[in-house]
Amino acid sequence: MRSILFPRPLLTAAVGSVVVLAAVGTQSASAATGRASAAGTASVVSARASAVHADSRSSAVRIARAVRVVRGVREAEARFLELADLIAQSCEPNVPSAVGRVTSAPTPDSTLPVLVDPVPLNLAEGCAAQRHQARISRAFSGKETGTYEQLRDRLTLLKYPGARIYRMPNFSGRPVVRVDLRVGADHLALEVTDLGGCVMVEAFGAPQDVSVTEVRLKRELALPTS
Repeated sequence: MRSILFPRPLLTAAVGSVVVLAAVGTQSASAATGRASAAGTASVVSARASAVHADSRSSAVRIARAVRVVRGVREAEARFLELADLIAQSCEPNVPSAVGRVTSAPTPDSTLPVLVDPVPLNLAEGCAAQRHQARISRAFSGKETGTYEQLRDRLTLLKYPGARIYRMPNFSGRPVVRVDLRVGADHLALEVTDLGGCVMVEAFGAPQDVSVTEVRLKRELALPTS
């Protein structure tokens, strides 16, 4: 068979075309790879930015929530101090104002056995105790508070801060709490026992250096008179 011979210029042009096409194909592939790599990098950066934003937003929410809790505790304590001051003034006009005094540091809820005896209440504290007992008894009359949470929540509505309310062991299956009413050098505290439709409120004196949960009380069951 006869061989077909192409002229040298034509052969050179053909080879050049193949090289050019190969180069173009390589450049196109490289460009596509670059675009894909850039898109992948952008996706990673975007994902990281979203994660950082989510973490920042979560931290901001937690901080705002903590601020609200602290503010709520302070407001509850301020309302109680105002109540204590009004009761103290109604009992003895010459008693120094309770507002602004330093209160004893609250301690966590405790169900540990009580350890110390109560201290006597002075005349002003005894008068204040009667006022607190009367207003609590009236507020709970006819109300069912069969759980510790219900007992505590109703007391907070009466301006007794949750930080001053301490859970005690149940009495015959009924919830019991103690309320720390000490302001400054006072000793007044209450034990509130749910009796189903009413409560028994007992006042006692708590030493300054102990929690109200550590005071030993003799259980005397007596229905409220009011």
